Amino acid sequence: MPAAPCRPPALYRLLSDSALSRAALSACGLPLALADARSPAHPLTYVNAAFEALFGYRSGEAHGEPLAALVPFSHDPANRVSGDAPARVHTTARRKDGTPVVVELAIGPLYDTDGRLTHWVLAFSDRTELQTLRAELSALRAGARAS
Repeated sequence: MPAAPCRPPALYRLLSDSALSRAALSACGLPLALADARSPAHPLTYVNAAFEALFGYRSGEAHGEPLAALVPFSHDPANRVSGDAPARVHTTARRKDGTPVVVELAIGPLYDTDGRLTHWVLAFSDRTELQTLRAELSALRAGARAS
């Protein structure tokens, strides 16, 4: 009778899954951040390389800071980070160098195995170029109507 396959211990599987998840988040081209939902200030606990590239903050600079302290928004999304339902916010933020960036911010809750809210997942889409193109198109249409 063949020997049963050796299964790795549960802790090993958990750590492997965690490492895999972190690698996937790090490689993601979409700017992502995790904010601690248990703290009233919602400090950031993780940002990926795409977040660093979009906003200009290195991971060490962002860790432990509230999102709004790093990235000032024209419409504060903090009031959307209160319920259990995912939310989408369209707003203008500021990069580290002060340059404005139009973003769509998707906010989703993350729960532990006991169903307690532990983190907010923050995913950003840079809409600056789209906003610029829409403004140019609108201006062209207005010019065409005027002539």
